[in-house]
Amino acid sequence: MMISASGSRWCIGQRRLSSSWREKVSPWHGLDNWRESPLDENRLWGEHGPEPQHFRDFESPFLQASSLAHFGSIILSTSDPLLKSQLSHFAYSTLRLHNLPLGISIPPSPPSRPPFPLLVSPKEIPAPKDSGLPLNAYMLHNLAHVELNAIDLAWDTVVRFSPYSEILGEGFFADFAHVADDESRHFSWCAQRLSELGFKYGDMPAHNLLWRECEKSSDNVAARLAVIPLVQEARGLDAGPRLVKKLVGFGDNRTSKIVARIADEEVAHVAVGVYWFAYVCQKLNCAPDSTFKDLLKEYNVELKGPFNYSARDEAGIPRDWYDDASSKSIGDKKDKNGNKKQLSAVYERLASIIAMEKENSSLT
Repeated sequence: MMISASGSRWCIGQRRLSSSWREKVSPWHGLDNWRESPLDENRLWGEHGPEPQHFRDFESPFLQASSLAHFGSIILSTSDPLLKSQLSHFAYSTLRLHNLPLGISIPPSPPSRPPFPLLVSPKEIPAPKDSGLPLNAYMLHNLAHVELNAIDLAWDTVVRFSPYSEILGEGFFADFAHVADDESRHFSWCAQRLSELGFKYGDMPAHNLLWRECEKSSDNVAARLAVIPLVQEARGLDAGPRLVKKLVGFGDNRTSKIVARIADEEVAHVAVGVYWFAYVCQKLNCAPDSTFKDLLKEYNVELKGPFNYSARDEAGIPRDWYDDASSKSIGDKKDKNGNKKQLSAVYERLASIIAMEKENSSLT
């Protein structure tokens, strides 16, 4: 886990970036409101949008969990998708209402999954015409699979890095438990709508690419933030409006409204990633933009357009992090002002930091 160049501990319990770093990375303006928002019980999609749904009490072993990390491990070990979704909401509700301690646990690898859908390589995913599902159900099934993975990704982040709570601070884990709760609500909407269309999650194959990306970053919190919120979830911002447009064209306005709402709520999840990634970089005393790019190279993660610039801007991802054209344009402006960075020196410093952190990680 890459922590700091010296290996010393540092606290990020406070949730505000220093003024110098706010100038470089602007957090999403709605982040504090999202953090402080009341529990969202609207887990059904009614005639006019989200509606409340209340659950039964859960029996042991779940009620015997004494910490958030233990809750997370149980959720990751739960194979039934709907139960996984419900338990996620129960765990986050318990955190908010009963001041649940974080604790320490170990995540299962990989998380438990149902027998269906069959997990195949991306090349083996059938085309819509060969899937046996109409286009709207096909797209919704793919989205449900993404949301289920997102539940596990968020809980894995909570559980896997729970031993480093003194370093990361409680706010980090509360944010990602909140993300897991949101994703579980999104999955329940998708599953409900699939059922209304006469289908269910598991009716067509799916790929395991998202979890492979998660496994790449299992030993490095900075890489986890770069790969998952800033790449994988940011792709949801790019794809959401296109998916909504296709569903409207197909004539399924109900599903399009569900997808639009999910896409809007994903902005918060990307913003959480931006916030904590910038904070980690602040403590490492390294530039977020070059660190982000170096991590993607190191972990062989590809950035793919087209990009939804407006949504990414709202979430706080600077364009020069992911768009070469923007980066080049900014570099040209700096040339004109005589302020161009000495990139070779920066890369040399970063290489030294990362090498030292790998050594620290092995000692840990």
